[in-house]
Amino acid sequence: MKPVIIVNLKTYAEASGQRAIEIARIAEEVSSETGKEIVIAPPMPDLSAVRATVSIPIFSEHVDNVPVGGTTGYVPPESAKAAGASGTLINHSEHRLVMADIDALVVRCRAIGMTTVLCTNNIAVSRACATLNPDFIAIEPPELIGGDISVTDANPEIVSGAVAAIKDLSPKIGILTGAGVKNGRDVAKAIELGTDGVLLASGVAKAKNPKSVLLDLASGIP
Repeated sequence: MKPVIIVNLKTYAEASGQRAIEIARIAEEVSSETGKEIVIAPPMPDLSAVRATVSIPIFSEHVDNVPVGGTTGYVPPESAKAAGASGTLINHSEHRLVMADIDALVVRCRAIGMTTVLCTNNIAVSRACATLNPDFIAIEPPELIGGDISVTDANPEIVSGAVAAIKDLSPKIGILTGAGVKNGRDVAKAIELGTDGVLLASGVAKAKNPKSVLLDLASGIP
């Protein structure tokens, strides 16, 4: 599986509106220059505008297990795809879901050709989620998210342990890690621990020079 860097812009003011488009353009430039795969998950209101601007993969930050139609304020997978998302995060630590909805969303996304990145917080949950066969599982200890210490330094055992648990059940699932990831060294360590890349946010979304940060991150991929 080709290593990937997924950048979640969340709802940071520094990465919303026109700035979300600018960061996506920068990510596309870095992807083109380095040959590394970079995915952007923009703020939900900016999804269509970002999709119309760049050709790199654009993911939804979240989808809801509700029907298409009379469900005001929710985002069914089909609506996210119609807005231009080719994949989605599911069960991010800042938007947790119950297992029944996670299962249903993985199935629905698979049926419409959307890539699923299922976020988990520990080895046990990673093992349970592997039985659902998402495309990716992203292990992110919530206490390290947004911090200055990468999970690859603070708790490498949770990464290697999740890799072992997931691969034991379903070797085809891609594995990502995140929380505190900021630079190419962190990316290289994540891959060394057995993952297929990283999921990060603030390191890029809040950066004064996103291109410099993205180039550094890309340098960590062999």
